[in-house]
Amino acid sequence: MQETRMNFETLTVRREAAVLFTEIAAPPMNLLGPELVRDLVSLIQQAEADDNIRVIVFKSGDPDYFISHVDVTRIGAYREAAATLTGEASLGMLFRYLSSSRLITIAQIEGRVRGAGSEFALACDMSFAAHESAIFGQPEVGFGLIPGAGGIQHLTRQMGRARALETILSGRDYDAELAERYGWINRALPAAALGEFVASLAHRIAGFPSAAQAQIKERVNAIALAPAAEFRSDSDRFGEAARNPDAQGRIQTAMKHGFQTRDAELDLAQMLEDLGGH
Repeated sequence: MQETRMNFETLTVRREAAVLFTEIAAPPMNLLGPELVRDLVSLIQQAEADDNIRVIVFKSGDPDYFISHVDVTRIGAYREAAATLTGEASLGMLFRYLSSSRLITIAQIEGRVRGAGSEFALACDMSFAAHESAIFGQPEVGFGLIPGAGGIQHLTRQMGRARALETILSGRDYDAELAERYGWINRALPAAALGEFVASLAHRIAGFPSAAQAQIKERVNAIALAPAAEFRSDSDRFGEAARNPDAQGRIQTAMKHGFQTRDAELDLAQMLEDLGGH
């Protein structure tokens, strides 16, 4: 199969027919910072401009991290990067744009995906995870924050009220099996079968008429995708909370315990518990 390539700073993109296979590579731990946001914006723009591209598959080049979470030291910068696509300095609005796009997006998840990383995966049209390695979490509550990029909207609709409250309020990590049972993802698969399954599904979808796909997404989104105002509200609340002195203090304490370093965040849920009532 003939392949063409698109190159970015934090993404490696391989094209096969109507499918883009996109590998995230933003060392040291795939933090969602301005560089990755800029590349995602550029990728979306280029893909939408090419009518022959139907599906984008996102995976990680790091076996331990899909997307860890936002870089909390660069909130203003990544928000500005998001604004270049939507006109709004909001990661939530960027992700909602992706959900609304004619493009079909699939997250192929191995490793940890927390916070805005989880919210990115939720914004994709489908997500499939490696049974052995995928870990999901919304740790914002441990810092006095709320999920600000669509997590509340998506998880409540997909899980129901009680499970959404459990996962968001606990700040715990959830393995792929439980994430599947709760509705966080479509399904968990053995790592050895994951790539082949996702590639086959992506090419199958890409082979069907695009007009029908666009109408199906539009109708499903009319039922299941929260209004833009809800995403905007959560984004604003996250930004306000992030400026709160208590949240800033918690973040600084977490930094001293290794927050935003790949080894310490292998068990971020335990780190949050250790921070306790700071």
